[in-house]
This record gives sequence, structure tokens and C-alpha cells, in this order.
Amino acid sequence: MTKKSVGIRQMVEFVLRSGDMVSSSTGSQNTAQEGARIHRKLQRDWGKTTKNEVYLKHEFQTAHSTWLLHGRADALHLSGDSYDEVREIKTSAVPFEELSQNTLTLYFGQAKVYAHLLMDQLGLDHLQVSLYYFQTTTEKLTIKSIDYSRLEAADFFDSLLDEFSWWVDFKDELAHKRNVSSQDLQFPFAAYRKNQHELSAAVYKTIYAHKRLFVEAPTGTGKTISTLFPAIKAFGTELTERIFYLTAKQSTRMVAEESCALLEKHGLVMHSITLTAKDQITFAAEKDLAETENPYLLGYYDRIKPAIKDILTNETLLTRPVIEKYAEKHQVDPFEFSLDVSLFCDTIICDYNYLFDPQVYLQRFFSDKDPSNVFLIDEAHNLVSRSRSMYTKEISSKDLADLEQLCASHLSAGNRLLEQLAHLQAEFTTLKGPMQNFQQDNLVIAEEFEGFKNQLMRLCDFLLEWLTENPEADFRTEVLDFFFKCRSYLKISEFYGPQFRTKLTFDRSSSDLTIKIFCLDPSELIDQQLNLGGGSILFSATLSPLPYYQEILGGTENSLAYRLPSPFSPNNLALLIPAYLQTTYKQRAANQAGIVNAIHLMVAAKTGNYLVFLPSYSYLDQIATAYQTAYPAQKTICQTGEMDAVSRSEFLANFSADLDEPVVGFAVLGGIFSEGIDLKGERLSGVAIISVGLPPATPELDALKDYYDQQEQAGFQYAYQLPGINNVFQAAGRVIRGENDQGVVLLVDARFNQSRYTRFYPPHWSNYRAVYQPEQLAEQLEEFWKNHRTERGA
Repeated sequence: MTKKSVGIRQMVEFVLRSGDMVSSSTGSQNTAQEGARIHRKLQRDWGKTTKNEVYLKHEFQTAHSTWLLHGRADALHLSGDSYDEVREIKTSAVPFEELSQNTLTLYFGQAKVYAHLLMDQLGLDHLQVSLYYFQTTTEKLTIKSIDYSRLEAADFFDSLLDEFSWWVDFKDELAHKRNVSSQDLQFPFAAYRKNQHELSAAVYKTIYAHKRLFVEAPTGTGKTISTLFPAIKAFGTELTERIFYLTAKQSTRMVAEESCALLEKHGLVMHSITLTAKDQITFAAEKDLAETENPYLLGYYDRIKPAIKDILTNETLLTRPVIEKYAEKHQVDPFEFSLDVSLFCDTIICDYNYLFDPQVYLQRFFSDKDPSNVFLIDEAHNLVSRSRSMYTKEISSKDLADLEQLCASHLSAGNRLLEQLAHLQAEFTTLKGPMQNFQQDNLVIAEEFEGFKNQLMRLCDFLLEWLTENPEADFRTEVLDFFFKCRSYLKISEFYGPQFRTKLTFDRSSSDLTIKIFCLDPSELIDQQLNLGGGSILFSATLSPLPYYQEILGGTENSLAYRLPSPFSPNNLALLIPAYLQTTYKQRAANQAGIVNAIHLMVAAKTGNYLVFLPSYSYLDQIATAYQTAYPAQKTICQTGEMDAVSRSEFLANFSADLDEPVVGFAVLGGIFSEGIDLKGERLSGVAIISVGLPPATPELDALKDYYDQQEQAGFQYAYQLPGINNVFQAAGRVIRGENDQGVVLLVDARFNQSRYTRFYPPHWSNYRAVYQPEQLAEQLEEFWKNHRTERGA
């Protein structure tokens, strides 16, 4: 029989929570540090009359497990040699009189459990149970007490335990079915593809050893099933209890869902859930309603348990439509419902930010280390930029000035809110001075502006109080938005260290100043989050060079690297470098005609659909216009800066396997069409990649370059070259998607033929060939297609 543990607070909140899910907007946002400070202050004031942070525990049995219930009572008051009072401390900005009855039930419920355990342990007949409630905005202390008998405490505790045990048994039965089915589960295809079995074995061993594995597995390897299948098999050997499949894109989440469905068809009994962003899954009827008027939130906790039981009893693949169906049936908010039901699920498919973003990560899973969690991180190359952005925040003087102007239209001069906003604006003004005097547009430094930060903290404290006291103010929404922006900035500033920089951006025309803190090196922060689980597998079709990704994604000391060769014949891909063409900014005009001609040679060599990738929209417009002018009979389409889901689908629909009207599409390198799209067979015959993809120079990237240079690393590579070449690899990967696919990749830039780039090429690019004049390019293209007359497979 397995042994598990649960905290007293966790059990009480699960069983006793009822009523509405209505936040106080800001009332519960005081930091853990602030709460701990208040606890210590009160405990010091009580002196030797209390015993503080008393650890209490109780073992109990359920049908399948032994449980340890545990927690720490904030304080036990001594009367002579015996205890006579349990004290529970709670802190919040909400006035005591405005606390809901359910909140008080939860607060007292925790203390009642401590009282029962103490009375049972010491044989006491009764205790006083007291709530010490500290309102942070006013520092007002409210004390409420009840007398509690041993019999009352035992009845309360038994009912609590009965309810919790039912849900534990329900969950254990689900887990048992999952484990048995995973033991018997077979790989869902007749045979493994080339290298698939080796990858699956490596994943399983990584989970077993609680290690970290970085995998570069080219397109066609079957990365999703090759990682998900062995992780699910680990259920059967009790190596894991929960899988998190983390990704950056909707398309890869769908592939994970399809893999779970496929395994279910082969006998797996497992609950998987896909978490969708709140703004995407919230019902349309909710969006314009205040929380206090939202029927999906009012009474939420009274309906959530029947909803959870219903969906888990009748469904296993909890995709967005399924969640919405049951949320509507039980009248609960679909986003909050998905989070609550995820506690009972075995595989959670979600965005990176649910693990790595310090402001939105899943606290219910990641407050403490749990080695039974497995992390499968898809398209891991995207995690580099995503993790940096998670630790980047900014505030501008313009946003503050707009808020000041709005508040001034509603308030009289001298109002405290206006005074507090003016204090922060004064800090902006102080920082603007040197920027104006030295005519600087940008400044990057390696430390924070402490005066600005301290004033921001004072403003946040004031706004917290103001928002609590002014729930009906006409401009409350705007104040609340600015408060959240300030608080986000301060939250990220808690992580500030040698890996961070501060940037000032000054607009001399408007005198607007923006202050940004940004992360250069997220490796330690990623490492900390991955340490919250057991095994982690980070995989992508493009993780070259592997040592770079191991370092920057927090795996230098404790990880393994594994590179799989392509499962497809390298002869199916013509990888050609027109080394006679230059695409550096200074050379673009002189080489434009040659670039247009190279694209045409590729298109003319075989009737088909083609994609041309360029490093910016302006260059895209330039080359696309020149191509359309030179070849007006050719159908062309262009990516634009603002494309919604419908526009993207329409763009891709042009790439049809029916070649009555073949198309040449122009798209941005590193954009939405350079990865995550699957144009198999005749839908795509080749791509041309114009330039090596170096991102434009920015103060942030220059700071990144300097950071690594100072550590005797290759700063230019890390900041510019490797992110650019990864975009190239991704775009080139659009061509060969299946074992019968054949196609062409043109790397249009002489730099592609230089060792500083070729040394990063993956093994399946070893047959690249440079050509030095257009005639050679035409000959190579003709020869390739002559040797591949067979129809490309679907």
C-alpha cells in the first residue's frame, strides 16, 4: 500500500470550499514575504505565552493508500502547563467585515483540524479556536474566537476525512486503471520508424534516472509519439504520476491530443487534458460581465465537484470542446474548471508558461518539488526566447501620464491618488534628465534604479488600499490595469541579478521614457523550474548546436544530449547554395536581379508550389514586387504583418497538391509559416531562404552579445548567429515531411558556404552543394528533378 501526504490547508480548502469564485481583485495579492513578516511580528508580540509553528500530523487509511495529514499551527497558547487556545493567523487587504462566510469557514476549518489533532493527542476536553485577522492596508487586527469541544472537533474531523477519502479513492481507482492499461500498452504502429525505438528507450531511461535529455530529432522521426509513449509506459512501472506536455504552439498541442487519442484506441485508459488560455476559452457571455454578476462564477464551488465527477466518469480526452461542453452543462467557468479538473488528470497538455512563467505558473502543481512529474518539452528551441520574454517587463511615463490625466478629470487637486502618481512621475523626470542632456535615445545598464523601484513599491501599496476602498470608482478599471502593470514589474524585479539588465528608452519628440528590465540568460531560472519534477525531455527538430541549447536551457551540468539522424534519405533533398549572391544590407540592391533569377530557376525546374523566406517585411515586399514584375504570369501570394487564423488558413490553402495553378509564396523567416506547418507531397516542392537570418541589431541583443563575451563565450553567435540559423533550419524543414517527399532548399547567401555556418549544419545536411553561377544552379536543379521522376508521396 502506497504512502502519500496532504497538507491540512490543502484538504480543508478542497472539502469545505463553497459559494462564489469572486476575487477581491487585489485583496489576496500581498506577497508571501509580507505574510511571513506579519506572522513573525504577532508571534514575537505574544512572547513566551505561546508556542509557535507547531507541527501536527495524523495518519489515516483509504482503500488503496496510507496518508499522512500534516501542517503547522501558527500558535498554541499556554495556560499553565497546558494548551487552551489554537491561534490561526491570516492576512489580506480586505476588511474583516467584507470577508465572505466561506472564507471564514476555510480559515476556521484549518484551525479546527489543529484543535482536533491537539485534543486527540493530549486528551484535552475543549480548546478555544481563534482567528487573528490582520488587514494589511490598515494594519488592523481583528480577533474572533469560538469554544470547541472534543466531541465537536471529532465529528468535524471525521466528516472532513470521509469526504476527502471518497475523492482519494475515486482518483486511486482511475490511476489503477491507467497503470494496468499502460502495462499492457503496445506501440500503436506495426513497426517503429528508423531511430524511433532508440529515442523511446532513451526517454524511458531518462525518466527512470530522473535526468534531463536534450534531443534533436529531425522532421519525420515521430517525436511526439516517441516521447509520449515511453512516458506513459512509465505509469505502469510507477515511475511517474503525471506527465506535462509543454509546447509553444497550438499545432503541436493538437498533435499531442491526437497521440493520446491513438493510444486510447490501442487500449490505454488515461485522462488527458489540454489547458487553453483564459482569454480564448472564456464563454462569450462572460466577457463583459463583472465577477459579481457572472453566473458561471456565482456558486462555482457548489457545482464544481459534481462537474469534475461527471466529466471524469464519462470522458478521457478532455480537449477544449469537451471542457466547454461540461462547463456549460454545470454552469461553471470553463477556464477555472479546466484547472480544477487537471488535478485528476494524468497528462496535461499546455503552454510553456504554465511551468516557466513566474506570474502564471500552476501553483497547484509547482509550489513544491514532485519527482513523480515528468516534463516533455516540445519545440524546445522556442523556449529560449519565450523564457527571456517571461522575465521582461516595462513601464512608461506615457502610461502614467495618461492615468494622471484621467484621474485629474475626476478628482480635485491635492487628492492622495494624484499625489502618489505624481511622486512616481517625478522619478521618471529625474531619469529623463541625463537622457536629454546627453541626447541619448537608449541606455542599457547592469543594475536597477533603486529610487524608481522603491517609489513603485510605495505606489503599489497605496493603489492596493485605494482599490479596496473605491470599488465603484468610474476609472477603477484603468487604475487596476496600471496596478497590475506595476506589480508585474516588481514581481520580475525580485529575480534581478547578474543575468538581467535595465534599459531606458527616451523619445525626444514626446519626452516619453520607458524603463524595461530584461533577462539575458534564463538558464538558472529554467533549471529551477525543471528541478520541480523528475525526468525532463527537451526535444525539437532543430537543436543545433546541442551544447548551446543545453547551456542556455539550464542543462549544462546534469543533462544528456542525443541527436538522431534523419529517417529520410538525404538524396531526397537538394540543398543548394548560390554562393555568387550576397544579401548583406549593403549588397542587396546590387544582387536583387540575381536573387529574383535564382528563385525563378528553382520554380522553373519543376512545376510545383514554393515558399520564399526573407528576413523582414520590407525586404519581402522588395523581392516579391521585383519577382512579380519580372514574372507576372506566375501566381504569387505574400504574408502580411496582421494575419488572423482565417487569413493564415487561406494563405496555406493556396498550397494545393492539385497543380493546375501552382503558387510561389513569400513569407518572413522566423514567422508563422516558417515552422509548425505541414505541406506534404506535392503541396510544397521547395523553399528559398534569402539571407542567413541574422536578427536586426538592438540594444538588447548587443547587451546579450556583451554578456557572453564577458564570460569568454561566443557573444555574437549566441545573440545573433545561432538564433538566425535556427530560423533557417526551421524554414528548410518545411520541405521534407514524409518518407516519399522530395524537394529543393536554396540557401541564398554566400555566407551559407562559409565554415562559420557549415559547422552548425546537422548531419543530414552533409550533402549541401555550392554553385558559383546561375548556369550551375540551373544544371543542379535539372539533374535533381531528372533523378526524381517518381511522384512525391502524400
